[in-house]
Amino acid sequence: MPVALPDFGATRILVFGDVMLDRYILGDVRRISPEAPVPVLRKKEQYEVLGGAGNVGNNLAKLGCATLLLGLIGEDAEGVVVRELCARNDMGDMLVVDKMRPTITKTRIVAKDQQLLRLDEEQTRILSDHAANELLVRFEKSLAGCNAVVLSDYGKGIFQRPRFCQSVISLARTRGVPVFVDPKGKEWERYRNATCITPNAAELEEVAGMPLRAEVEVIGEAEKVRERYGAEWLLVTRGAKGMCLMGRGNAPLIIPTIAREVYDVSGAGDTVIAVLAAGVACGLAFPEATRLANIAAGIVVGKLGTRPITASELQHALRMDKAGINGKRHPGKSGSLETARAQVEEWRARGESIVFTNGCFDLLHPGHIHLLEEAKNLGDRLIVGLNSDASVKRLKGAQRPILAENDRLLILKALSCVDFVILFDEDTPIRLIEALRPGVLVKGSDYLHGQVVGREVVESNGGKVVLVTLMEGYSTTRIIDKLMLDGVHPADQPGSRSLEDQ
Repeated sequence: MPVALPDFGATRILVFGDVMLDRYILGDVRRISPEAPVPVLRKKEQYEVLGGAGNVGNNLAKLGCATLLLGLIGEDAEGVVVRELCARNDMGDMLVVDKMRPTITKTRIVAKDQQLLRLDEEQTRILSDHAANELLVRFEKSLAGCNAVVLSDYGKGIFQRPRFCQSVISLARTRGVPVFVDPKGKEWERYRNATCITPNAAELEEVAGMPLRAEVEVIGEAEKVRERYGAEWLLVTRGAKGMCLMGRGNAPLIIPTIAREVYDVSGAGDTVIAVLAAGVACGLAFPEATRLANIAAGIVVGKLGTRPITASELQHALRMDKAGINGKRHPGKSGSLETARAQVEEWRARGESIVFTNGCFDLLHPGHIHLLEEAKNLGDRLIVGLNSDASVKRLKGAQRPILAENDRLLILKALSCVDFVILFDEDTPIRLIEALRPGVLVKGSDYLHGQVVGREVVESNGGKVVLVTLMEGYSTTRIIDKLMLDGVHPADQPGSRSLEDQ
């Protein structure tokens, strides 16, 4: 797998299917209602994200693909929110208003990391002739210049007419546009001649009409199903057991899952089909695109709720994969600013306090450990801003850092007191502090209170700055000076190269 991502920005992908609005209401539960034996949620936060086909589109947009979203919304406030989210996420809005049904909305009530209740608002009637004709007209019009089509079927009515679904697939294939289908139910005749169908293990069992326990059974039945419905490829996602890719004239490809701490599997299937379609649209062979989708799935299961993959997260995971450490140790403890932001939102929703500190952390020594452990004692979660290599060179000189940024990142992630590490290229971490709004900002006692970058931001939000007393006798500069007296420079020592160079 190459370290560089494909040029997703050069692709145009049309997502067609059941568009939903996912609403999350977060809060604390401290008592049981006196009216009935149910928990009382004290609401703290509410937010909405695109779900269903909308989440597939959101994944593609976050990767940088030019994305068009086609589906139905109701003539209601939720439909307005869906359109606003499309605009906010740089997606083309090809949505059709159906006055006969509401916008599909799923509201999840969450306390800490536990979902208490889900409320669904939907009507799953088969498409009216008017809605079907309007969707087909918009679909055909939107095909121009598309590199791939994704059909996201959640069984809410759009694809229940087999002839309608076949018309969609035929239009795309006639124009040479590959069609990727995320299926629903056991009636797959409507998906005939799709380029690729991506069932999960349960969906494959449903269409096969039998349980599939052993890997050989999965492979055998997957090939039969692929042939039966004329698909060129069939990708079975099997959760912790990885993925199985079957292709016409190709040997089965079994891809093991990337070991990660699973936080929430919501939307993982959407991410898989989005990355697979984007990869193929960029010119990757199906096996390469599948491996990329597998890495992406490993990232999103570490997030709470319906959260898309981002290009920076995927690029970072690819680098770690090349280094042979992706997902094997301390997963989910680093990522982009967007990932850090989402993680902080989740922690805050659980009532946890956020502590932030930053530094170069080059040649980690006991003084660093003391600072980090003291910082962690000041709150529930510790985020560390880590200067990138370019940033360290500007601050410390051309001979620094001794250890490359990915090595320093890996070492910090291995510490139990550190909950998240985020790289930054600037000379100061002010952008991170403004985005994450920690409750406690920590620096060493070699700083004066007024010198701490981000002090005004933290204190204006009701937080505080804490200066931790430093351990005497420890500094990276002192270690380097001692080695220089011995006639060597740390950068010349074995093992000083980045893991990516080994």
